[in-house]
Amino acid sequence: MADKPIEIQIDNAEVQERLLKIAEKTQSLRPLMKNIAGIMSYSTEENFKNEGRPDKWTDLAESTKKQREKKKKWPGQILQVEGKLAASINTFYDDDSAIIGSNLDYAAIHHLGGQAGKNKKVKIPARPYLYLSDDNFKEILQETEKYLKD
Repeated sequence: MADKPIEIQIDNAEVQERLLKIAEKTQSLRPLMKNIAGIMSYSTEENFKNEGRPDKWTDLAESTKKQREKKKKWPGQILQVEGKLAASINTFYDDDSAIIGSNLDYAAIHHLGGQAGKNKKVKIPARPYLYLSDDNFKEILQETEKYLKD
């Protein structure tokens, strides 16, 4: 008796139908990934608009403000002297992923912070513009649940 496994079969057409629908939907998650990419894009726009969320980005150095004043670019928004960084943000999605980023050389240093400039003498503080808030993650989960339900 101990040698034979116990097997239980459930014959429920409704359960089987629902499992098949979920299996079909998960073969291509492109519509879901498109929605997630949109959430990430909106979040990034909010980060630029609010100059950081939930905490404000580190203020510009006084020397940077003076340089901008000379060029008539101050007062203004952090990371948006000419708007190239914000405009460079692109999303991509396919059947299994959603991606957001920038192809600009200086994008990473502004997001992550670090040493920059001639001989790496300038310290750039991290100003994470690709930040997703807790609410953004909740929205992604809600979209995922909705996608799998429909």
